[in-house]
Amino acid sequence: DGKALRKLPVHVGLVVTEEEPSYADMASLVVWCMAVGISYVSVYDHNGIFKRNNSRLMDEILKQQQELLGLDCSKYTMEFANQEKADQVLNCQSTLKVLSPEDGKADIIKAAQNFCQLVAQQQRTYTDLDVNELDNLLSSTNGFPDPDLVLKFGPVDSTLGFLPWHIRLTEIISLPSHQNISYEDFFSALHRYAACEQRWGK
Repeated sequence: DGKALRKLPVHVGLVVTEEEPSYADMASLVVWCMAVGISYVSVYDHNGIFKRNNSRLMDEILKQQQELLGLDCSKYTMEFANQEKADQVLNCQSTLKVLSPEDGKADIIKAAQNFCQLVAQQQRTYTDLDVNELDNLLSSTNGFPDPDLVLKFGPVDSTLGFLPWHIRLTEIISLPSHQNISYEDFFSALHRYAACEQRWGK
């Protein structure tokens, strides 16, 4: 289905603002992202529930991958960037990170502190700080491009701390809920993204 879209996001953020996260529905969304050819997926909820229960989410993703993709499963490999053994997965087509609020503002604060230490140790000067330098200092999305698209689920008109530095150029599409979401709703959101014209501040 991804080939039918005029443009496909490289990195999609799945942001849940609802109080009750559904592991099964989030796993479906991740597997759909894999199936249409999205390379990077970030999962975020403002209470950090998915990150605290990372292994439960991973188990659900692997289960859904087999159920939804069946025999084609081997074509769609997923690397779990949060797992310590992530490097065991080779030739992966999609990479997943599970994030929580500590990966947002707290990561920016930590990056600023690290830069100040480098200046104090005279390894850097304050004039070295620019957008690229800060990007390099941030650990939460190390190796990940900025999200092209965020699908925000729930009634709250906010991303509730999801990667505030990285989403300055991100297209955000709001959906009522991630619970019982259909593939049609997901694919419709990708169509909306493909049709939008991004002017990059022009």
